[in-house]
Amino acid sequence: MTPTPTPPRMKASGGDAKRSYVRHMFTAIAPRYDLLNHVLSLNFDRRWRRRAVSRLRSEGAPDGTYLDLCAGTLDLGAELAGRPHFRGRVVGADFVVPMLRLGRGKVQGLQAVGADALELPFPDATFEGCMIAFGIRNLTGAEAGVAEMARVLKPGGRLVILEFATPTAWPIRALYLFYFRRILPRIGRLVSRHEDAYSYLPASVTEFPEPARFRDQVAALGFRDVGLEMLTFGIAVLYWGTRK
Repeated sequence: MTPTPTPPRMKASGGDAKRSYVRHMFTAIAPRYDLLNHVLSLNFDRRWRRRAVSRLRSEGAPDGTYLDLCAGTLDLGAELAGRPHFRGRVVGADFVVPMLRLGRGKVQGLQAVGADALELPFPDATFEGCMIAFGIRNLTGAEAGVAEMARVLKPGGRLVILEFATPTAWPIRALYLFYFRRILPRIGRLVSRHEDAYSYLPASVTEFPEPARFRDQVAALGFRDVGLEMLTFGIAVLYWGTRK
């Protein structure tokens, strides 16, 4: 199969161009973002987020402050804030402010902050935990993003990253790539009414490092006990680690 073409506005993008493209794209699709997440993932995205929050191990610090980075419409933060044991505070940070506005009413205890993931407006060692779902590949530098998360985490704080991946086992890989490259962009265009947002998605996933490589990058950026778990035949992958 031929690879999914990168959207034209992204072909020659440097850091600033990618940042601008991502901000405008997510602003445009914000009103239909949650619906498309659930429809296009066949509702698996809810299960993946629950698994990610469980990996955060917030039971060990239920009164702590946690960061939901690239928070979008705050689904991940709402999952944590709504857990019975949780008595702390969740800060959802994203530079696409319209996404944050749409998610503010999902659950009490969420604070939304407009912020760039590579230049967070928080002091060093602020958070007991940090999580990011389907956002790390959208940064202009994934390693720079992990380094910034390490900066704002307290020593011993937990990092959890949920991201898409490409299955490797046949025939799941072939079926997935056909859906991901041919079907998903068409549904995404129809529902979101955005020309290339859901062509960007497959392109950004295939360009992201392989799971084992990215896990090693996380380990090299100030984290110990780094692990990964492949989810749903390798469609998504969960990474975690503890701040040194």
